Amino acid sequence: MRAGTVLAVPYQVRTARVLTALALVLVALAAATLALGDLGLSPADALAALRGDAGTKTTFVLERIRGPRLLVGAGVGVALGLSGALFQTVTRNPLGSPDVIGLGAGAGAGVAVFTLLVPGSVPAPVGAVVGAVAAIGLVYLATGTGFSSPARLIVTGIGVAAMATAVTQYVVAVMLRDQGAELAAYVVGSLGSRSMEHVAQIAVALVVLVPCVAMLAHRLAVADMGDPLTDALGARSAQTRTLAIVLSVLLSAAAVAVSGPITFVALAAPHVARMLTRAPGPNLAAAAVTGAVLVVGADLLVQHVPFLEGLPVGVVTGGLGGLYLGYLLTTGWKRTR
Repeated sequence: MRAGTVLAVPYQVRTARVLTALALVLVALAAATLALGDLGLSPADALAALRGDAGTKTTFVLERIRGPRLLVGAGVGVALGLSGALFQTVTRNPLGSPDVIGLGAGAGAGVAVFTLLVPGSVPAPVGAVVGAVAAIGLVYLATGTGFSSPARLIVTGIGVAAMATAVTQYVVAVMLRDQGAELAAYVVGSLGSRSMEHVAQIAVALVVLVPCVAMLAHRLAVADMGDPLTDALGARSAQTRTLAIVLSVLLSAAAVAVSGPITFVALAAPHVARMLTRAPGPNLAAAAVTGAVLVVGADLLVQHVPFLEGLPVGVVTGGLGGLYLGYLLTTGWKRTR
């Protein structure tokens, strides 16, 4: 796809069709999120809002209830999808994601320490980001080689995640039952009670980080070929790996700050995108839109399916993600046999 002699963007027809289909699914899920339920908006209300003639009820629903929840869910999904695609590409590990190296567990531990042991010191989102950054920093130091060795990175990350989980469990065990329940709801990830402030936070993070990811895309396209060939093509494998993991961590931390750690989206979204597009490379755009579809779809389920109603969205993504992980392990084992 060319724009005169200035810009040339390669694309595949199947990938373009998949992106269009995913975008339509996301629009349909967004419409259902706004329309279903007691405070649902009718098509007439939606058209009035687009014209700028929204009534008091429509404005209240869009700005205070459904709108922020929908936008935060979509933004978090985009961030997690990109994060997982970056991490899996540079580590060349199909089961890799920032959750594996302790980011989600560190975020939970940060919330536990700052909001329960020393209440009022910092807000929960800040505690989550501090915990996540501390976990990733500990992984970076403990590997002895930074982010340059994927194997050491993942093994060390599993250990750090276990320690962070132990901290969270200790705090829950020594606190009152109600406070422990409040922490548990945050640790598994939730989109409840979101506001336009949360929308602004995830939007700013995406505006800053997505262009950085785009500038790294041409290097990621050859990262699957192995370090020697990547270096020979001028992509600087070690530097590319470090930059990609840093961006992956920042995207995940931005998502954690506004929703808590929503598990398995960063793991599953790149796989689903790759399966749909059947294209080599990181499939960044497809992974981003797939992540948004997964999070918004899961949130729609917890709002309207009776036996899921009221649960944090992370419970649904964790359950579905666990099933998908089992599928990946089973198919990988059969392929090895």
